[in-house]
Amino acid sequence: MGLGKVRVLAILFDSLNDNNLPAFSGGDLVSGRVVVEVTGDVRVKSLDVTARGVAKVRWTESRNTGANTAYTQNYTEEVEYLHHYDTLIGEERDEDCAEEGLTVLHAGLHEFAFSFNLPQMRDGYRWVGYHIDINTPLFQSPQAGSKEKTLCCWFCASGPISLSAKIERKGYTPGESIQIFCEVENSSSRVVVPKAALYQTQTFFAKGKGKQIQQLVSNLRGETLPQGKSQSWEGRLLKIPPVSPSILDCPIIRVEYVLVVYVDVPGGLNLSLSLPLVIGTIPLHASTSRSSSISSCCSWGPTETPEAPPSYSELAISESHRRNCLVGCDRSEGGGGSLLTYITEFRYLPPPLYSEVDPYPDPVEVRRPETCPSR
Repeated sequence: MGLGKVRVLAILFDSLNDNNLPAFSGGDLVSGRVVVEVTGDVRVKSLDVTARGVAKVRWTESRNTGANTAYTQNYTEEVEYLHHYDTLIGEERDEDCAEEGLTVLHAGLHEFAFSFNLPQMRDGYRWVGYHIDINTPLFQSPQAGSKEKTLCCWFCASGPISLSAKIERKGYTPGESIQIFCEVENSSSRVVVPKAALYQTQTFFAKGKGKQIQQLVSNLRGETLPQGKSQSWEGRLLKIPPVSPSILDCPIIRVEYVLVVYVDVPGGLNLSLSLPLVIGTIPLHASTSRSSSISSCCSWGPTETPEAPPSYSELAISESHRRNCLVGCDRSEGGGGSLLTYITEFRYLPPPLYSEVDPYPDPVEVRRPETCPSR
């Protein structure tokens, strides 16, 4: 291909996300067009599209083998997840006849379509490349724990320090805040401080060797706790800053997060609880968030799935019928019927339209019948 005559060579994808970027998940169809604009006739041998996805690690370590001898050890590893190759123009031909089978692109704009499917990754966790959906039961389970320790100084032992902590779920996305519920009781002779910290741990593997890096992502501090006092956190918020998602299923790279709730003990070992977290990319749905909060607050007893109510659109009940039922209920004083009948009548009725003024005022005083069932 004569590059001097090629004015435009671009790749356009058929689908883009809200940020106008080509973002895809495992199993998705990737499709688009290769756009070529030439200013004159160009003979093309082939036009190929290659898509490749890899995980790669590389680091170096310096080692000393003697007083004046040092060397650097390189560690590299690579895992290939995707390798797609497609020929859009041209085909295999005899090298002795290089002029045969050449495609001539005339001056103007030319488009060549391509498509391929991304491989599906770990269906059980809905882990698809760098996309982790936290709207799954695995990531919605609460995380909790409790610990206690007694401080000792030679033969004198002070009272214990107890710590219990809980968070509503395991999965979060960047920008969310973690609600921390915590109870700390200080029966020791020291002044302690409850704290919480979110840590990211990156682990790399190559040639049987591992390298680990841990860094603080976010933290918060409670109030100073004197001897004999206790402190409660009723949903203290710890904001998650913009961070990379968890990587859970790559053999050479792991990115993990842990929330550490701890009691800072001056001059002694801290009392700490580690609650593992998963940072995902698909945020929590509103319905999942609501059900998670309800289950967290009502986790002391068994739950029973209620029967779904019928759709209001399926109920063809006129307003006149509603009024007749109300009039009948008002006349129950004469002993004509049981209030239970009217309760049953209104069991699945949609709520009336809201109004500050009663559209059907009733001058007759309504008295509760003696046969009314207990509420």
